[in-house]
Amino acid sequence: MTTTTPPTAKPTTVALFCDGSCLGNPGPGGWAALLRSPSSSGPPHEKLVSGGEPDTTNNRMELLAAIEGLHILKRACVVEVFTDSNYVVQGMKSWLAGWKKNGWKASGKPVKNQDLWQRLDDVSARHSVHWQWVRGHAGHVDNERVDVAAREAATRVAAAGRGGAHR
Repeated sequence: MTTTTPPTAKPTTVALFCDGSCLGNPGPGGWAALLRSPSSSGPPHEKLVSGGEPDTTNNRMELLAAIEGLHILKRACVVEVFTDSNYVVQGMKSWLAGWKKNGWKASGKPVKNQDLWQRLDDVSARHSVHWQWVRGHAGHVDNERVDVAAREAATRVAAAGRGGAHR
């Protein structure tokens, strides 16, 4: 059950770093999401989650990383999402409204990954989300951390020969 923040309470600001990985495209894939929120005393709270699927694409894993990260939040928050996926950032900032207006069509064709875009739209609506693109593999510590976790998840899926979420 999702709860909302009372109007008098200041919403929590959460940083969400997310990444997806695929061993082959399509192939076994993994996703990872790192959430960081302030603590009233001491270091910030962090939670790292990851999972994967046996036969997927990199774009699907990028979307799933954002979906799963936002889904963890049980109350409305201000969320700064950091991803190295221009696909996700452009989709949420520029393309989504048009897809919805056009019946989930782009250039007359069905939108690829519509199921995940709809899930991301739904889970994002509960929060005030700000989408930020970061350059991948450029030394951004948190982006590198989720990149490693997503690749490890994809490797676990490939080694297991089966999919499913591995958290």
